[in-house]
Amino acid sequence: MRNDRAQYVPGHGLLTGRTAVITAAAGAGIGGATARRFLEEGARILASDAHARRLKETEAALAGEFGAGAVTALPCDVTDETQVQALFDRAVQEHGGLDIVVNNAGLGGTAALADMTDDQWARVLDVTLNGTFRCTRAALRAFRASGRGGVIVNNSSVAGWRAQAGQAHYAAAKAGVMALTRCAAVEAAEFGVRVNAVAPSLAMHPHLVKVTSAELLEELTAREAFGRYAEPWEVANVIVFLAGDYSSYLTGEVLSVSSQHA
Repeated sequence: MRNDRAQYVPGHGLLTGRTAVITAAAGAGIGGATARRFLEEGARILASDAHARRLKETEAALAGEFGAGAVTALPCDVTDETQVQALFDRAVQEHGGLDIVVNNAGLGGTAALADMTDDQWARVLDVTLNGTFRCTRAALRAFRASGRGGVIVNNSSVAGWRAQAGQAHYAAAKAGVMALTRCAAVEAAEFGVRVNAVAPSLAMHPHLVKVTSAELLEELTAREAFGRYAEPWEVANVIVFLAGDYSSYLTGEVLSVSSQHA
């Protein structure tokens, strides 16, 4: 198997002049990589995350690199409707509206279904599926009011298609995100909004290492045709594609960002 590392792709101004809201954008995962890629492509971003300290550090780092005018941040717990609405109100107040929303917030975990508690099930569903619903609803209301169209990109997972022991709650939530994406796309087309999703298989970041056993990570990596996991920025590249004009005829689609062969 090949395991060559991918070469980082420089920005090409694909999102110049756009304003984007990105949830779960702090840290070293897909959200943080997406925030950086959007800035490299010329967008302004309103970054959010439930972890206020980590978000503040991310904002300072990105503002130092790309300029204070390109980056603002607001803590947001996507399980709280009041905080979600405040996030979208802030985008309108500071930037006069928004063009792109990336719903990246999600929560995983491992538990056998027979032993899973109601709380374990509900927590994963509330962050991953209900949180995506709340942010999608707020985005659609903002886009409809502005009358200038927009784009929503949701973060799903191949787990929404493929069975894996111990992941019933996560898989159900991600499958729900896929269905939500398709239904939202049909409704949003009326006012010029596209809604798509990415479905990564294995994108490595520090949090995943903390919550996943070394044995399982080795097994999952072995399934990938390239013999390696994806870098978070490789998923972010696909999100940039879906957010930009090169995907102008795509809506209701779920793009697998994966090299799994089993």
